[in-house]
Amino acid sequence: MTEKTHLLRHGLTSGAAPDPLTESELSGLQRGREAPKLGVMFGVVIPTLLSMFSVVVFLRVGFVVGQAGLYHSISMFMVAYFIITMTVLSVCAISTNGALHAGGAYYMISRALGPEFGGSIGIMFFLASVCACALYILGLVEAIMTTFGVPEESAAVAAGHQVLPSGYWWCLLYGTVLLFLCFIVCLVGAHIYAKATFLIFIVVVTVLASVFISFFVLEPTVVILPDTFHVNTTSPATANYTGVWLRTLEGNLFPHYTVDYTTGDLMSFATVFAVMFNGCTGIMAGSNMSGDLKNPGYSIPRGTLAAVLATFIIYNLISLLSALTCDRYLLQRDYSFLGDINVWPPMVTVGIYSSAMSAAMSSLIGASRILYALSKDNLFGVFLVVAKKTSRSGNPWVSVLISWLFVQVVLFAGKLNTIAGIVTIFFLLVYAAVNLACLALEWASAPNFRPSFRFFTWHTCTLGILGCLVMMFLISPIYAFASIVFMLLLLMLIHYLGPISNWGYITQALIFHQVRKYLLMLDARKDHVKFWRLQVLLMVANPRSSTRLMSFVNDLKKSGLYVLGHVKLGSLDGLPSDPLQSYYDSWLSLVDHLKIKAFVNFTLADSVRHGVQNLLFISGFGGMRPNTLILGFYDDCIPQDNLCSDLLLSDEGLDTVCPIINPGQHLSPFFPDVRGAEEPKELREEEYVSVIADAVKMGKNVILARYFNQFDRQEVLGLGKGIGGQSGKGTFIDVWPLDLLQPGSLGYVSISSLFLLQLASVLHEVRAWNQARLRLFLCVEAGGRLQEEEEVRLRRTLTELRITAQVQKVAWDNVVRLHWQRRGGEENLVEYPQTDEERLRRRSEKDDCVQSCRSDASPTPDEYTSAVNSLIFRHSSPQTAVRFLYLPHPPSDARRYGVYLRQLDLLSRDLGPTLLVHGITPVVTTDL
Repeated sequence: MTEKTHLLRHGLTSGAAPDPLTESELSGLQRGREAPKLGVMFGVVIPTLLSMFSVVVFLRVGFVVGQAGLYHSISMFMVAYFIITMTVLSVCAISTNGALHAGGAYYMISRALGPEFGGSIGIMFFLASVCACALYILGLVEAIMTTFGVPEESAAVAAGHQVLPSGYWWCLLYGTVLLFLCFIVCLVGAHIYAKATFLIFIVVVTVLASVFISFFVLEPTVVILPDTFHVNTTSPATANYTGVWLRTLEGNLFPHYTVDYTTGDLMSFATVFAVMFNGCTGIMAGSNMSGDLKNPGYSIPRGTLAAVLATFIIYNLISLLSALTCDRYLLQRDYSFLGDINVWPPMVTVGIYSSAMSAAMSSLIGASRILYALSKDNLFGVFLVVAKKTSRSGNPWVSVLISWLFVQVVLFAGKLNTIAGIVTIFFLLVYAAVNLACLALEWASAPNFRPSFRFFTWHTCTLGILGCLVMMFLISPIYAFASIVFMLLLLMLIHYLGPISNWGYITQALIFHQVRKYLLMLDARKDHVKFWRLQVLLMVANPRSSTRLMSFVNDLKKSGLYVLGHVKLGSLDGLPSDPLQSYYDSWLSLVDHLKIKAFVNFTLADSVRHGVQNLLFISGFGGMRPNTLILGFYDDCIPQDNLCSDLLLSDEGLDTVCPIINPGQHLSPFFPDVRGAEEPKELREEEYVSVIADAVKMGKNVILARYFNQFDRQEVLGLGKGIGGQSGKGTFIDVWPLDLLQPGSLGYVSISSLFLLQLASVLHEVRAWNQARLRLFLCVEAGGRLQEEEEVRLRRTLTELRITAQVQKVAWDNVVRLHWQRRGGEENLVEYPQTDEERLRRRSEKDDCVQSCRSDASPTPDEYTSAVNSLIFRHSSPQTAVRFLYLPHPPSDARRYGVYLRQLDLLSRDLGPTLLVHGITPVVTTDL
């Protein structure tokens, strides 16, 4: 095996195919490598010149000048060549930025804009090439029938050489035979095609030379017009060739649009431009041969620019000489007038036949190469799998066969001018896409976009796009709109059904460029409370037991930042590489399957506490940093593995490729098994509470989530099947805003309470939760005037904050009495405050202390905490989806961490999905 074969097998060459090469493809490449490649002249210049000349230079230049006049004709050529020149600059830039393989414009667009855009434009380009091939064949048939066809009308007298029967079906038969000849040449291979086009090129150059000579040496004469026009009409049967005469030029300067004698349609600037533009659509002929070129990056820019300049000069010279020498009537009524005024008329006929056949072959072989490139990229799956087959020399003969069949179908249109508009629209759309690809690469500012061709800017790309779009809608708004819709449908089809490629997506580069710019503009110093949003760092020990919490937090964060954090214990010392890099793909796949909008961030640390600190310090950029830490609750519950079941539910009905396979089965090997009942935890109680305390010191809000392994989102909210039967109707969100472990605080509108209330409100505003009802529980003591004041204050706050909630009073005299009577133990009884004055005094004493002092107060009796837990449980209902409870500040004395955690455990035990919330930043405002 050669070195080149080895590299191809492993996809290490520049621009390698996205999928691994099969043995058959590899052997085809080995055989194809032995065939000679084409250079600038044979591979680009000659195919491009012949494609751009085609039948237009001989059959439609006079038509354009006769209908539009010399001024409008030159304007049309300038507009057309301005558009194609901008496109050619983009083609040159892309083709000199790396290895260019088979597929030409499709390969450029797909590798720049991604498979969706590239695949849809590739199909459009294939159809454009098919229609162009049919157009050239129909033009050739028209030229043959003009010379050799028997007139359809019985009154006409056939000349001796007019022997071919005429009519629609006869013309279709002639077109089929000519197309079959092109098919045979293309079926043999690109090298036979290149040799044939060289011979045709010599013929066309000779004919053009005779045309220019004839304008100056031929004497004025009367030209007999084709019978198809003057039979059964009162119009003259002849027109004048005047030779070079200024009077004739003056009569041909301005437009005079009339009926096209081949179709009977009234011409206009747009319809004439559509016909004329077909002479400019051959600029991709060289790039379509990119797979057969020795050096595409060298040949395509030089060859294409040379061909464009040459055709522009020749078209304008023929237009000027036609306007100088031919009567307008001759130009309008005889499309083959160049043969009538030639020094040897058969010469032009030979040129028409040769150029038309060459252009048809060029379009056919170009269409086949595009189809072959599409099939190799597997963008349409089994639909194009047969198009991959090649001959021993590497010629994609199946693609040639399919292209030939498509062209044969288009031939039923019957007339050249009938399909000219469709062909022009398709090519303009492709050219706009090429300019867009180059513009996107330029705007992305990717360091690897370094084309050796530098004569372009984003201005040229933009002008090319705008020119193409404007001319599309000027030519035919209906065809333009339909083609764009068709392209978008193809784009969505490939997006949802096509495979994932490794070509690189320009969208990612553009997004990076824009995100970086806007992140720099997102100034944290300009933050304001009325624009506050939740930005979450959720710590996940093992995704197997956390999928339901991850989905819930995705609802809770609404439109805020969401980061999944994970700490791996260990050190880089002694390791050959970063062990975390291999985790990212599996975690991102998990995020995709759960359909959550989250980032993933890992860290390697010697302890969980230090790892969380690292993540809180480094997660986010600029003004987008987590302001809230969410932790799972520390208890003795055995983790449950919900990975496979939750992923199967999240992907239900969406896995169109293989609906039987559960994605969780593919992701399972990447995540460790859940901890067993006998296995020790990696985190101790003290370290867990230390993490909470660290987060508070760092200015982060803290949320502890418990029993979310019991939270079934499909059951609670479902897809139209909530607990109440309708997308969450009858579901409750319960909020207990009071610090239940410190009942003396009597604060319902503190910063932490308002933060808790804000979170519940944000969750309620999410579409999936907006049918749920928000319930706010107000703990009251019998006969307390102060409690009535708190209730009035709370209701007023809810109104000012535009939060709709059902306020429920909860009598808790018996519960709160336990707090005062048992505080500090049986030996240290505290008198229960009986009056509002005593409660106010206690509250004043509480408010005078700092948070840490309150947290270091005597521990709350377990009997009281259990009673509060029972109170919450009694006022809950089976329809309660989640509960929001107040999370007290952790104690400053680390020796009391265990007591603090035991109190939280007693407070939230057996309640179902519960969030313990501690807020330290203001999050609500009543200002506009």
